[in-house]
Amino acid sequence: MAGRYDGDVLAGDWRRRKVTPEVDAVPDLVVEDADSGFCGAVVGFEAGAVVLEDRHGRRRNFPLLPAAFLLDGRPVTLRRPARAPVPAARRRTASGSIALDNVRAQVAKASRIWVEGVHDAALVERIWGDDLRIEGVVVEPLDGIDDLAAEVDAFAPGPGRRLGVLVDHLVPGSKESRIVAAVTSPHVLVTGHPYVDVWQAVKPRALGIRAWPVVPPGRPWKEGVCAALGVAEPADLWRHILSRVDSFADVETPLINAMERLIDFVTEPA
Repeated sequence: MAGRYDGDVLAGDWRRRKVTPEVDAVPDLVVEDADSGFCGAVVGFEAGAVVLEDRHGRRRNFPLLPAAFLLDGRPVTLRRPARAPVPAARRRTASGSIALDNVRAQVAKASRIWVEGVHDAALVERIWGDDLRIEGVVVEPLDGIDDLAAEVDAFAPGPGRRLGVLVDHLVPGSKESRIVAAVTSPHVLVTGHPYVDVWQAVKPRALGIRAWPVVPPGRPWKEGVCAALGVAEPADLWRHILSRVDSFADVETPLINAMERLIDFVTEPA
């Protein structure tokens, strides 16, 4: 029996245990199954097991057991890699611009954008409000454009004080086109859309109608539209129209182009 119990089994630091490193089973990592000797690259996972493919294209599944694989001849425990977080979709403003988080509105610049009335201003705010606040550009409604040239002179536009004006029904030969022709300052950009009123710049499909009603000449356009759609008060119809506009996709292209030109103009460095 001599020597059967030679040596002290408790000698040394018996509390220390050999730790097998854990390794992420990333694609193309080449390992060997310790039991079978099958060597291959990681190509995926099935039912909780790692799938290895050898150089002949043969595939086998192996459970992810502790110390079950050899990496460069050393035992390792393979683990399934944590999934990479899916990047959040980039949020966009109603105008289609990329939204900037944690950015405060700038102090209002001297430059301005004028629109013909409160309805125009509300629609512009609905779509371009976020962009304009970041740029520090204020939109101001006018009471029509009959005195536009005089109001522009009073504004005193200059290199660091630009003015953009959005005009309804800006088409050749119209009253509006003759008024606009009197504004000649290089620091003022007047542009617009062809619609009789900014209401008409909202796409009919956004309102659930096939087309805007045709109003006979000589009748106020808004009143004619309300009568055709069976709405008593223009204010009621306008609230409905505005509520159906969520983004630039709900308005016609000429209005979008006009507003984008004005924003570029008044935010261009002096």
